[in-house]
Amino acid sequence: MNALALLVNSLPPVLFGFVFYYPFFMAWVWMAGGVSHAWSFESKRDVEVDPLTLLTSFPLVTVVVPCFNEEPHLREVIEQLMRTRYPNYEVIAVNDGSSDGTGPLLDAMTLEFDRLRVIHNASNQGKAVGLNTASQLALGEYILGIDGDALVDVNAIAWLLTRMLASENIGAVTGNPRIRTRTTLLGRMQVGEFSSIIGLIKRSQQLIGTLFTVSGVLAMFRRRAVIDVGFWSTDVLTEDIDMSWKLQLAGWRLRFEPRALCWILMPETLRGLWKQRLRWAEGGIQTMLRITPRIFNLRSWRLWLIYAEYMTSVVWAYAMALVLLISFIRPFLPQESSWHSALLPQWQGTLLAMTCILQILVSLWIDRRYDRDLLRYFAGTIWYPIAFWTITMATTVVALPKALMRGRGKRAVWTSPDRGVTDVPRQ
Repeated sequence: MNALALLVNSLPPVLFGFVFYYPFFMAWVWMAGGVSHAWSFESKRDVEVDPLTLLTSFPLVTVVVPCFNEEPHLREVIEQLMRTRYPNYEVIAVNDGSSDGTGPLLDAMTLEFDRLRVIHNASNQGKAVGLNTASQLALGEYILGIDGDALVDVNAIAWLLTRMLASENIGAVTGNPRIRTRTTLLGRMQVGEFSSIIGLIKRSQQLIGTLFTVSGVLAMFRRRAVIDVGFWSTDVLTEDIDMSWKLQLAGWRLRFEPRALCWILMPETLRGLWKQRLRWAEGGIQTMLRITPRIFNLRSWRLWLIYAEYMTSVVWAYAMALVLLISFIRPFLPQESSWHSALLPQWQGTLLAMTCILQILVSLWIDRRYDRDLLRYFAGTIWYPIAFWTITMATTVVALPKALMRGRGKRAVWTSPDRGVTDVPRQ
């Protein structure tokens, strides 16, 4: 026991400072970036503009919808796509070995909608295979990938194209997903997450010209860029993160378009949320491990900052886990431990909580122009940044060894998705 106490007391105070001040610092970075982006590039007036009037041409867009056991939501998704105002598009739905009625439903809808084509895979091959297959059969020069539960705004394709057509160097443009599962506390908390965490991060990263990822739930790709990097990797759990880094390492630029909206379902059980975030964490680490040998090439200097931030977050997760472990064993150690005062946040905890509240308020204020009801979820989401850091810590600690042990070439296939509660109202 004395040896354990000696080991604990030898831990440097900087460890505890890092655990508490890293999320504090990053929250202010994201808020500053989000406000700067909103001030410079976003205004309510822009939302009211008809994006079709901004386009000088209307190239064919292929919308790809990979599906696995999406029968309860699929008709609504396809019907919403058919309401799209952009005039020149086709839809390819890929039924990836679903065990429910997804396949027959898609076949029936091909008789209703001329724009719809269907591909059936005999077995579960994974989302990346579905995207690759559809991309090779696509007629469009631009490919819009969406999830099987996403309700795409009628102007989303047009808004994405306005960014894509701005430069031949842009390989992908990601949209602005909104959460529509808001009937439970967990669902409402994720409303705040997609604004205060994901939305602010994307805005901040766009200011330096790079993105950690284009959201696979709504992302448009230049078909030439996809071919250039060898399509989507079939052995990575998060094909969107992997594709984002492949494109950027090859010299393509990524963009975020907040006016391109879609409404998605998210897990509303702790088990479903844990499975989803663990997959995200493992897939992110997989990608970082793969690109590490290439990231230090001078041509990739634009990516160094977000690479360093991600790797720092992995270190933070293990540092936080160590601090929590110390807290757990503290009652069994001698009372006069030098780390006692450093472990307890005291006034720092209050400062971090106030920062989290401000972060939520700032993010909801920025995104309110796209989702008018956002501010009424403020009370239910103010503590989500703390919950976000907690679940990020836990999933990262578990995901790192899993990613290290996962061999290359192992197919990343679908698992049954948790789409939240049933009877979700449309937005």
